[in-house]
Amino acid sequence: MKIHVLPDADSVAKSAAKVIAMEAVAAVSRRGQFVMAVSGGRTPWQMLRILACQPVPWKNVHVVQVDERVAPPGDSDRNLTHLRESLLEHAPLPPEQIHAMPVEEDDLPAGAARYARLLQQLAGSPPVLDLVHLGLGPDGHTASLVPGDPVLDVTDRDVAVTETYHERRRMTLSYPILNRSRRILWLVTGADKAEMLLRLQRGDASIPAGRVSSEQALLLSDRAAASQTSPD
Repeated sequence: MKIHVLPDADSVAKSAAKVIAMEAVAAVSRRGQFVMAVSGGRTPWQMLRILACQPVPWKNVHVVQVDERVAPPGDSDRNLTHLRESLLEHAPLPPEQIHAMPVEEDDLPAGAARYARLLQQLAGSPPVLDLVHLGLGPDGHTASLVPGDPVLDVTDRDVAVTETYHERRRMTLSYPILNRSRRILWLVTGADKAEMLLRLQRGDASIPAGRVSSEQALLLSDRAAASQTSPD
């Protein structure tokens, strides 16, 4: 894993937007499209607003979700709400090329299976995403792969449904598809992430984030989060 430490969260967001833009141009040149998966969070929403102004071949871009809370349409808890506000309202991305996780359905496992089939249509079978953006929680979770949840043991599905975490069930990408992706882009900001970032850097598989492959990973951190790490 390559770790780049930047002064603050704003710098992390700007750097991440540039990385994604470059990856998008390269992917479209090589394969004709760019499929990226995005997580939630304040710094990522800022990243997407900056990305909207970058020279990206938007007509060849598909955006999928890393995870989503089970909540009504437009709810502030929904990552999709902020994704649309941050990216779709500012970038010339065709609206149908943002693919929402179907968390409004009564049968969540069936919805997860259908989303997995969508990923196959977009990125092959098994699907290989061009870029997955991940964050890191103070408890070591990433995506909605949270400590103690049975979803951590899913190996036969690319999309799964969690138990309740912070008052919401969630739909999430699982380890198999994360670890097949061509690029993992971590964004980690804030002093409350310092301990877990150190454990992630050491490949500590006892935290959920530590089970994500580091071979294709680039981690952008602010100084506060990286206070205990050894940057490249």
